[in-house]
Amino acid sequence: MQFALNEDQIAIRDMARAFAAEKIAPHALRWDEEKHFPVDVMREAAALGMGGIYIKDDVGGSAMTRFDAALIFEALATGCPTVSAYISIHNMASWMIDAFGNDAQRQKWLPKLCTMELLASYCLTEPGSGSDAAALRTRAVRDGDHYVLNGQKQFISGAGGGDLYVVMVRTGGDGPGGISTLVIPADTSGLSLGANERKMGWNAQPTRAVIFENARVPVENRLGEEGIGFKIAMAGLDGGRLNIAACSLGGAQSALDKALAYMKDRKAFGKRLDEFQALQFRVADMATELEAARTFLWRAAAALDRRDPEATKLCAMAKRFGTDVGFEVANQALQLHGGYGYLSEYGVEKIVRDLRVHQILEGTNEIMRLIVARKLIEGAR
Repeated sequence: MQFALNEDQIAIRDMARAFAAEKIAPHALRWDEEKHFPVDVMREAAALGMGGIYIKDDVGGSAMTRFDAALIFEALATGCPTVSAYISIHNMASWMIDAFGNDAQRQKWLPKLCTMELLASYCLTEPGSGSDAAALRTRAVRDGDHYVLNGQKQFISGAGGGDLYVVMVRTGGDGPGGISTLVIPADTSGLSLGANERKMGWNAQPTRAVIFENARVPVENRLGEEGIGFKIAMAGLDGGRLNIAACSLGGAQSALDKALAYMKDRKAFGKRLDEFQALQFRVADMATELEAARTFLWRAAAALDRRDPEATKLCAMAKRFGTDVGFEVANQALQLHGGYGYLSEYGVEKIVRDLRVHQILEGTNEIMRLIVARKLIEGAR
């Protein structure tokens, strides 16, 4: 188990942090206000290896570890959690093709996904199935060498701004065993999009429904065999949960840094805010919670890298803890700013808005508790 980063890991983290400071942070408030999806900047990140972080290098990936990815997404999120989170989703969807696709599929899509010339989205949630993901109803009926799709996916990050959708569909009976995974180009006939959702946060990436009405998708676009789609989806989410926890920590760290800078300048009752012991105790607790969450995240990432049997449980724990801590620290940072924290120009309220959804997506934190409890009970039998 690591408790210190090696030189390569420090270089990776610092590279991502410098990119966030130069290319993302100066524009984050404007992107949020204008609902701008900064594809050009994300492609610059991809040129540095962040478009295919843990994709194999034979198709242009960086072949790094999940631990490396955690460092990168935390660093990017110090500039903007929303942009970092979308890049993490793109990496997750691309990894599913890399891990479960055949060589022809990998060679067809991954080189352009790694450069982010193509952008990918992950499509599991539906209007009637969120936490109960195995109850999805989007149906794919075999018709010769195609599937005919009908159904709808909901809350799809990047929808309308991307090129490929990695979609879980029902090809068989009820339950997880009837689910398969298809890679579907955005220009597929019969695929349409809902309106860009009006959201509390995450405004720098579009979120839409993806609708299938007799959409014809080649059978050759299926990842693996029929019936393993739920397994593929869940494998993707183990890493996705680490990534979103990392994004929470990066956003929260930025909020804490803003609070410390504000406390150094702001005076009340004749003293700087950072001279009040009660506030010193508060920021000490915030920093401690962040460090605990970061250490836990690193442990879970290392477990996933070595394919530890406990990895799924640890990823769920790290996601629940990291996203809860991240939101609470950001919210406390807003409070330390007083009324100024509520103003958009200080940048803290945006972080609070962005981090709130991290406790919902990639599996709600209630579902994370359910996963952990089931693993504990199974282990006790």
